[in-house]
Formats: sequence, C-alpha cells, structure tokens
Amino acid sequence: MATQHISSALQPPALSDAYPMANPGYGKRSAPDQLPRGAQDFSLLPTRERYVAGFVDHLPEGASMSVKQLAKQLPLYGQQAISTALTALSVAGHLRRVRCPVGAGEETRWVFRTFWSRTARDNEWWNAFLAAETATAQAAITDVAVPPPPARVEEPLRPASVGVGIRRHTEPPGVPQQRNTPSMGTASQHPSAFARKASTPPAAEADPSPAYVALARLGREDHRLALSADDCTALEPRAAEWLARDVTVDYLTTALTAGLPAEINSPVGFLRRRLTTKLPPHLPPQTTIRPTPTTPPARVLVECTECGAPGPPEALPDGLCRPCRETCATGPGDPSPTLPAPPDIKTHMANLRNLLKPA
Repeated sequence: MATQHISSALQPPALSDAYPMANPGYGKRSAPDQLPRGAQDFSLLPTRERYVAGFVDHLPEGASMSVKQLAKQLPLYGQQAISTALTALSVAGHLRRVRCPVGAGEETRWVFRTFWSRTARDNEWWNAFLAAETATAQAAITDVAVPPPPARVEEPLRPASVGVGIRRHTEPPGVPQQRNTPSMGTASQHPSAFARKASTPPAAEADPSPAYVALARLGREDHRLALSADDCTALEPRAAEWLARDVTVDYLTTALTAGLPAEINSPVGFLRRRLTTKLPPHLPPQTTIRPTPTTPPARVLVECTECGAPGPPEALPDGLCRPCRETCATGPGDPSPTLPAPPDIKTHMANLRNLLKPA
C-alpha cells in the first residue's frame, strides 16, 4: 500500500536519469549524521522552498547545483525563484556553498561545492564542520607538497677475500714491501738502487684556496697591487674572513681595486689596511620560508548564497554576507525607513534677512 502524504505541499518531480553531473570535485556534497528520510521532511518550510528542497535532497553526490540546471528540472519556478529558494534554505540551515582548494603547488585549483543537509543545522554546527574540512584540505596539501624521503639503499658488505685485486677508491700506490734480509752482495754492489726502492713518492701539493687565488690575481687586475707568494700567504686569512661572510670573489676584488691612489709604495700594507677597514658585516641567516605564490591558503571559504561573495564561515552566518543578510531582514512586507523632510529654504532665508535688518 502506497504511503499517503498528508501535506498539501507540491511534490517535486521524479529525478531524471539524464540530470547533469558536475565536473569531478564539484557539485553536491552530503553532510554527515543526517536523519533518515521521512514524510515530515521540510514540513516547516514554505511551499516553494519545500518543493526545491525535496528535489535537491534526492540528487546524487556530485550533481550539478547551479540555478540554471535546477530551473530546467523544476518547471514551476524560474531561475530567480530558485535562487531565492536556495537562499531561504541556506538561512534555514540546510545548505552551504563553499570554495575548497584541491591539489598542491602549481596544480592547485579552487573547486566550488554545495554541502547539503536534510537535517537543519545551526551556524555553530556548520562552522565546526567546515573547520574539519579545512583541516582535511590542509593535510592533503601537506602530504602532496612534502613527499616522503627516498629509502636509503645500503650496499652489502663484501668479504675481504673476494675481489682482492679490485680497488673501489683511488689511492696512491704504497711503498713496495722490502725483503727482510737482502743479500749483502747486492746491497753493497748497488747501494743507490736500494735507496731508490726505499724512498716514498712526494705528496701532491694542495690546491690554493679561493682567497689565495683572489689575492694572486689582483696584480693582473692592476699592476699597482702585484703581490708576491709570501704576501698572498700573509693576507690569505684576512681575505678568507671576507669569503666566510657570504661575499663572492668578484665582490672582494671590486672592493680591493676600487678608488686606488695614483701610487702605491707597499701593496701588501695597502691591501692589509683595506681588508681590515672594509670588512663586511655579518648577515643573519635566512630562516624564514616564504610560501609558494601559486599555492592558495588551505582554507574552506563559504560563498554567500545570495551574491556569491566569499568569506570565512564565522563571517557568513546563515550562509549570507552582511549586506545580503540586512536585505533579507528588511523584506518587501517591512515598512521602509522614513526620511526626514527637507528644510524649507525660503523660510530659512527670510528669517536670516529679518535678523540682518537694523533695529
């Protein structure tokens, strides 16, 4: 036996199989913890709002929630009436329109969703629910923006007996092991040969530091600053202190060669004085990490159901911004505020002339 509807409100049309769906990530989203459907759903709403709410409640997840698409499926009302009904449903606590960030980095985009609740909710419930959605969006962006570090692959140790003749690192060949008891005749006949075998190869000279190279090239930049090898070694610690303060070699060369006098009697003394008096200051380390400009803040923004202005959930109670909320408060039935009557200019000027007349 079919259930008899005791309400006189219009019943919404059956959902068409060809109802358009929104793009992936957009459209209708159902809020959690809703009561099961019943005959008394939306019974406290006016006829038009109940008609629209009953149709929206049966839409699937991800269905298009634009006013244009809803007006096509609900022929009793036009787009303006559907928009007004959605505003009333937002004030009644059944829906919120929001903007959510999806993705991370250069692939981040804003998606527009309409959260629907068959059970009417107050502003506190919607604010807590959207705060949870904000935390979920922030966690998703963090997981994508910070990938896990790659697993470290350790090379297995090889036994010492395997691959004795293979060396994986470059080392100078060691001194060949001498015999314990060389023959006396051989040593006496060839003493110089035995001495050559016992000698070690000379160690390779270390490369000069960037500070030493910069001082050595000053003479090629300007002949008045030509330094000897000993002079470069003596001034190398002072020049290295410049480079330790995040100064480039070009900056050091420019500071030492700028504004030279016509004659320099002692290049080493002149450069020692400049290296001391023009030492650059220490700069604090840059620890502040600026966010990527292309990454929007991971915060769910509520759109005004009437005009579409975005804002935080707590700034749009009932899903409406302040101007739209004031407009809804002063409906067509409310008396418009009376303006004060304009002053009578002629009477005011006549009073002024009377006051200016001589007594």
